[in-house]
Amino acid sequence: MKIIKIPVGYLQANCYILNKNNENLIVDPGDEFLKIKKSIQGSVLGILITHHHFDHIGALKEVAQEFNCPIYAYPLKEGAYQIKDFHFEVIHTKGHTIDSISFYFPNEKVMFTGDFLFKEMVGRTDLETGNIDEMLKSLQKISKYDGMIYPGHGDITSFNHEKKYNSYLNMLRKC
Repeated sequence: MKIIKIPVGYLQANCYILNKNNENLIVDPGDEFLKIKKSIQGSVLGILITHHHFDHIGALKEVAQEFNCPIYAYPLKEGAYQIKDFHFEVIHTKGHTIDSISFYFPNEKVMFTGDFLFKEMVGRTDLETGNIDEMLKSLQKISKYDGMIYPGHGDITSFNHEKKYNSYLNMLRKC
């Protein structure tokens, strides 16, 4: 699976294009529809939304209309999904928002976390629907995974790195 990272909008939210066999999934089309559209080679099978903050869905309507494809977002049930050659798990990762979900692709060992988990940090829990207790439960839930982490902002990281340097994940091991 080829993954293209496209920072979009004034908050530079990461939109990702996942490509296999000239078919695509789009993760968090936050803004700059034309920039996203130019990065797509082939057909679009669906749009994955990690949460509904404006910087992650700003171009959602345009992308959905342009490609006439389904949207996969909360309240999608946890579990395994398959869209043609794309196999992924939906994991509810509440804490930053009540509708936060992460998408894990086990064959490639990559997880798209939105604003739930960043490099050496977690998403804010002090916003309207944030909750620190839910964040800790979600961190516990994802601590069993390995591979790469593609966050909603900033740099790509790995579970190994985060288990070593992310103070929130380290706090769970000490409990």
